[in-house]
Amino acid sequence: MSKDGAPLVTKTALITGVTGQDGAYLSKFLVDKGYEVYGTYRRLSTPNFWRLHYLNVFEKVNLLPADLIDVGSLLDAIRISHPEEVYNLAAQSFVGASFEQPVGTGEMNGISVTRLLETIRIMNPKIKFYQASTSELFGSGHLSASNEEALFRPSSPYAAAKLYSYWMTKIYREGFGIFACNGILFNHESPLRGLEFVTRKISNTVAKCALGLEKELRLGNLEAKRDWGYAPEYIETMWLMMQQKTPDDYVVATDDSHSVKEFAEKAFDVVGLDWQEHVKVDKKFLRPLDVAYLKGDSSKIRKIGWNPKVDFDGLVKIMVKEDLSRWERWQNGERFPWDASNYPGEDKILSRYQEKDK
Repeated sequence: MSKDGAPLVTKTALITGVTGQDGAYLSKFLVDKGYEVYGTYRRLSTPNFWRLHYLNVFEKVNLLPADLIDVGSLLDAIRISHPEEVYNLAAQSFVGASFEQPVGTGEMNGISVTRLLETIRIMNPKIKFYQASTSELFGSGHLSASNEEALFRPSSPYAAAKLYSYWMTKIYREGFGIFACNGILFNHESPLRGLEFVTRKISNTVAKCALGLEKELRLGNLEAKRDWGYAPEYIETMWLMMQQKTPDDYVVATDDSHSVKEFAEKAFDVVGLDWQEHVKVDKKFLRPLDVAYLKGDSSKIRKIGWNPKVDFDGLVKIMVKEDLSRWERWQNGERFPWDASNYPGEDKILSRYQEKDK
């Protein structure tokens, strides 16, 4: 610690996709450890830094405009930040959207990762690299927990693109000697999750139902089961992988699985409502292909010192209570960094699987 109580700078890290859920939590985690943190973001007409503000870390992160499809901006990001560690969290992160934007998803989640790896190989192959992989790699057909040796069967354009980047990360590790890791993270949620994701959609709508702002929650496949964990705990594993002597790939999970229906039921229980009176199935939210069951086996990552503490019930309570608190504060006139107040209603967003009523 320095004389003013601030942690001494120990290392420098570059985080791509710093404005997302994981990017914001990882920024705070690394800043608290004394890192100098740089984060890339895409220039948008409306800046999207609310998560960094929400965690009170915005002023502590050095922001770099960059895009994974533009190699020049990647070269500049590495040149300016001089990182010892690069965490690649930038992606088109919503599985459902990948069916509507398969080409863009392939470019962003697949080919662009190779651009970043090439940039590191050319500029400084001693940089450590973390690739955000996903449990969606395992896809359909698994009836038991999946570990690092389980068969990959991608069931979406998102998963297919992530499979390409997974293998490219291994190729650059084994072929060019780069310290490169794949974090195969199962679903990890939090109050900072995007509203298009089913868990945050549930917690936000449940909060609105409790306050009389909404009457129903429309969902797709209620029977799909996922291994859901708490995002702030999963962030630690990214850092742990990068501190090992030898780079490797790790599954990160709670080793438990619950259905979308269970999540909704638990969420309504938090506010004392009957889920069956509010939940409606809407075919608009059904995917062309869906993964019925995902459950992880995180034995390997636990051997290097990680152990999650927030269980499924605890996760649901955290998310619902935070969304309820935010809506209550907003109704009372308080203004703060947040996404839900500006999010369009689902009736305003049309998918390729429906036509607007004429």
